[in-house]
Amino acid sequence: MKKSALTAALAAGLLIGAVTASQAKLPPAPAKSDAEKAAEATKAAAAKAKDSEDLGKAQDRAAANYRKNQGIADPKAAPASKSGKK
Repeated sequence: MKKSALTAALAAGLLIGAVTASQAKLPPAPAKSDAEKAAEATKAAAAKAKDSEDLGKAQDRAAANYRKNQGIADPKAAPASKSGKK
């Protein structure tokens, strides 16, 4: 009888501790300086440019692969047509 009461009390204490810990409020993060904000913005712009470049390359590869598998010739600059009309 005493073991079950002790086990129940210990389990209740752990449960209360877990609930309390999950409700704890963390202190706010320190404010960023202007240099940190500028560095973060530069890094984000560089990442966006790299992603855009990678996307363009992937699209070019996909289009070339499609043309190759469909038997479509590569698009080339067609000479200006001379229809004789003015």
